[in-house]
Amino acid sequence: MIIWINGAFGAGKTSTARELIDMIPNSTLYDPGLIGSGLRELLPQKRLAEVSDYQDLPIWRRLVVDTAAALLADVGGVLVVPMTLLRQEYRDEIFGGLAARRIPVRHVLLTLDETILRGRIADRTREEAADEDPAGTERARQWAYEHIEPYGAALGWLMADALVVDTGGLTPAQSAAVVAEAVHTGSAGLCEIVQTPEPTAETVAAGVLLFDERDRVLLVDPTYKPGWEFPGGVVESGEAPARAGMREVTEEIGIELSDVPRLLVVDWEPPRPPGFGGLRLIFDGGRLPDQDAGRLLLPGSELRGCRFVTEDEAASMLPPARYERLRWALRARERRTVLNLEAGVPVG
Repeated sequence: MIIWINGAFGAGKTSTARELIDMIPNSTLYDPGLIGSGLRELLPQKRLAEVSDYQDLPIWRRLVVDTAAALLADVGGVLVVPMTLLRQEYRDEIFGGLAARRIPVRHVLLTLDETILRGRIADRTREEAADEDPAGTERARQWAYEHIEPYGAALGWLMADALVVDTGGLTPAQSAAVVAEAVHTGSAGLCEIVQTPEPTAETVAAGVLLFDERDRVLLVDPTYKPGWEFPGGVVESGEAPARAGMREVTEEIGIELSDVPRLLVVDWEPPRPPGFGGLRLIFDGGRLPDQDAGRLLLPGSELRGCRFVTEDEAASMLPPARYERLRWALRARERRTVLNLEAGVPVG
């Protein structure tokens, strides 16, 4: 199990985590910030210059999950993880990766009044200045101050997702005691991120394109992987790919397709470790009437949102490989429509 302690930079996550490991038997402190420090030494400067925060590096997010799994396999018990996550898609990607490894996560948010937070940031950096480079201390202080506003912007989803502990009047030991009690009683519940098993070999996946009355295509935002996607999923053993797409559409958005969708694209995704790749099939699910488009049902543990978008809008939302599949699929659909019109076949 993982106890993930979230909160603003300077909220006392690490000091609370250090107290917490003394209160929870067989627990280990795991700081993903050390992975970020390591990547600064390992990655080329050109790559590091492309981001302002190591959390923006996909390799960091993958290594956070891989390292947690390796630690738990070696030491067992509970990992206490003090790490700020302010971007919901990063939280979903990391927690989804942990869920895929069957690692449950209890999410805790340490909150405090902004005035107190600013005072703590100033006090902490003044203490560090006695032993560290003053210039580095000032950079750390500015970093924490600059992230107060993003923290406030993220509070909506954070407070809905995590157990909230107000630490304004508490010492780290007192905050840890509150968290330990919440874990013991179960009030710090398990995060409901979908547990999608990681593939162990090449897969066949079926995606279904669905359109609204304006011919915009439906994209969904999975909680368990980065980037937008088409409704669909992995084809199960013995299952027809088109039927798999229909099943996934029903499971993901609550729409039952009456007609078997027609194939538009077959693509091979080469293996790129840690992914195994495989066949990717795109089907034409047709146009949804307005009444259906307006009653899509999203499972909160699997999909964060959905949108009908134009092809141009999709270019900025889909990862490059998925966008290319969409382009091929739309061109194939256009050609099929032209041929149907020429043959006098009704277009639906």
